[in-house]
Amino acid sequence: MRSPLLNKLSLTCGRRLPVSWLVLCFTSVLVLIAVFGSSFPKSFDYVTVTPVPEIYSNYRRLKEQAAVDYFQLRTVSSGAGRQGELGLCGKERENYVPCYNVTANVLLGFKDGEEFDRHCEVSSQGKFCLVRPPKDYKIPLRWPAGRDVIWTGNVKITKDQFLSSGSITKRMMLLEENQIAFHSQDGLIFDGVKDYSRQIAEMMGLGSDSEFFQAGVRTVLDIGCGFGSFGAHLVSLKLMALCVAAYEATGSQVQIALERGLPAMIGDFISRQLPYPSLSFDMVHCAQCGIVWDKKEGMFLVEFDRLLKPGGFFVITSPISKPPGHATSLKKRSMLTPLAQFTEKICWSLIAQQDETFIWQKTADAHCYSSLKKNEVPLCKEGYDAPYYQTLMPCIIGASSKRWIPIQNKSSSPDLSSVELEVHGVSPEDFFEDLQVWKLALKNYWSLLTPLIFSDHPKRPGDEDPLPPFNMVRNVMDMNAHYGGLNAAFLEEMKSVWVMNVVPVRARNTLPLILDRGLPGVYHDWCEPFPTYP
Repeated sequence: MRSPLLNKLSLTCGRRLPVSWLVLCFTSVLVLIAVFGSSFPKSFDYVTVTPVPEIYSNYRRLKEQAAVDYFQLRTVSSGAGRQGELGLCGKERENYVPCYNVTANVLLGFKDGEEFDRHCEVSSQGKFCLVRPPKDYKIPLRWPAGRDVIWTGNVKITKDQFLSSGSITKRMMLLEENQIAFHSQDGLIFDGVKDYSRQIAEMMGLGSDSEFFQAGVRTVLDIGCGFGSFGAHLVSLKLMALCVAAYEATGSQVQIALERGLPAMIGDFISRQLPYPSLSFDMVHCAQCGIVWDKKEGMFLVEFDRLLKPGGFFVITSPISKPPGHATSLKKRSMLTPLAQFTEKICWSLIAQQDETFIWQKTADAHCYSSLKKNEVPLCKEGYDAPYYQTLMPCIIGASSKRWIPIQNKSSSPDLSSVELEVHGVSPEDFFEDLQVWKLALKNYWSLLTPLIFSDHPKRPGDEDPLPPFNMVRNVMDMNAHYGGLNAAFLEEMKSVWVMNVVPVRARNTLPLILDRGLPGVYHDWCEPFPTYP
């Protein structure tokens, strides 16, 4: 069948054209185009292209990636490509935490506390099933009510365990059969959490704990945080307090802190470093955390020194009040002797002691390290930093890092200055652009989530968010936090949400920048389970 084009040419020319002639014409046209095109190489130079703002191109890439991710997630959730459906785990796995199988660790020969450490290689061949909530699980109360009242059915520790532990009953009161209330006035120790926090501030030479921020303290690592009462109070002061406690097979500090809506994760450093970079926290707090300080030649203190920023504070409290000469006092003195001896070797100074609370301050003088005896506590190699669950190191990092900036010299602004960004190798333009992208993304997220998270309150699109306790979202995990822009957007929009900023170990290492912004964050390998409770 002849094409319409050939028919038209035949009508125009009066007779049928040979195919070879048409091919010759077509080839000639292509040659002419090539000749004239090469004769005017700059003919298109005058065509100007309007640059697309980078923020929109980045946002477009995010949307395109989101579409790909959505398709993959939909495929997985629909069961495509799987040989069989995932079943529900049994009741024994309601509080299951992978990588923390104490029984298996003991059988493999781990001892001296290392059986409680994280060993993902042991549980890598575990059964795949969907962990279900406990039978009596209830949706947590809205913030901030949920910070002080939790449902007993949501945590592993039972009412009987609460009542049988004498010191713990001082820190909480059972309101009903199925609720536990935490009262800050009956808090941690002494006359309560508020008094305890004020005492620490006064020991640091401050007028009150509201001046922590002005003293350079914005981020606090709370080791063995109990039920999170101290952290909850610090959060009310606009500080970032991250609770870290060891895995517990029966009843967990981390689980209860998370149930209260507070930043927390499982962490132990019996044999490995915590998954944070060096120079990350302004204060490390340790109240009755049960650490034997003279074990492993002081490497536990070396780990705290690694985590503390220059000029940062180490606060330790043993909440026992006994008359002088009592056996407990002798035990306390024997516990603190290795502390006092070792802290001098790593350039720490004991700045205050009151009752059972001691405060050391890490040096802000870089020259102090040059006077250390190398045969006692050596300096780590220049450029050293702990990437991810490395073995505890018997060396201190010294002052060679570009991030070695005393906390007292940092600006009180929540945003990093251009000089501080330069330390992290980030341009102010890139940093600002990231925030703008995530502010726009958060606006879209919040609009989509509004019917769900404010479902118990009549809210129409465009209205202001109702005040808590209507917001059902208390925390967010950002699985690839980059600069922490989503977290910053939440803060700028004044949403009552805290974010766990996760920096994947295979991504660019931006965790130091996130922590320097005063935001919680952690390294993680997403080929492994995250160290937390269901």
